[in-house]
Amino acid sequence: MTIKDKAVLVTGANRGIGQALVEEALRRGAKRVYAGTRQALTHLDRRVVPLTLDVTNAAQIQRAVAAVDTLDVLINNAGIAIYDDLSNLEVIEQHLAVNLFGILKMTRAFLPQLSRSKGAIVNNLSLVALAPLPVIPAYSISKAAALNMTQSLRALLAGQGVTVHAVVLGPVDTDMNRGFNIPKASPESAARNIFDGLEKGEEEIFPDPASLSIAESWRTGVAKALERQFAAFVRQSASNAG
Repeated sequence: MTIKDKAVLVTGANRGIGQALVEEALRRGAKRVYAGTRQALTHLDRRVVPLTLDVTNAAQIQRAVAAVDTLDVLINNAGIAIYDDLSNLEVIEQHLAVNLFGILKMTRAFLPQLSRSKGAIVNNLSLVALAPLPVIPAYSISKAAALNMTQSLRALLAGQGVTVHAVVLGPVDTDMNRGFNIPKASPESAARNIFDGLEKGEEEIFPDPASLSIAESWRTGVAKALERQFAAFVRQSASNAG
């Protein structure tokens, strides 16, 4: 899917990768970019429509739905990451509320628009969805769950013409990764590669050097093979129902 003349919604659009995605969508000729943020946002480009949007707030999600006439691409970028040791249940629940249920709530709310446009859902995940980083285990758990949900949505929504993509992010130079003294990709390069992957139709998008290093092994590995095998049950069920 090309971005030119498309309507794109980005959550968590006020900084980091979210902000870079807004700018990259504009650069690629998007006709409208809805920028979802928890605080008020202003932008000089008239194509940008700010939305006050906390993905855990049902009322704000519904107001956002009412403000969006048509939508081609939903980018679920909003997320939180808190250092923890799994000793505080509330921290785990907080991660799941944003990083898992926030994605699901946004997807369900905007599915009618996306079904009409035969659009795309892009979920920004992480390498820790594949293996946990033990200094942020609650974050790792939430991203692993979000990857599993993304795979399920991909199979369930295929019949509606909606594609679902997982962005497997490695270290990117954002506030979330400031505590890690390791090589990091720029948000701008990650945003470019995310849209490149979407335009190529990649189910999993590996937008930075660290994630790209495992891309081929993921695509040819047993987990991906099982996903394709299990997805056939959805097609079989739909065929039986018809």
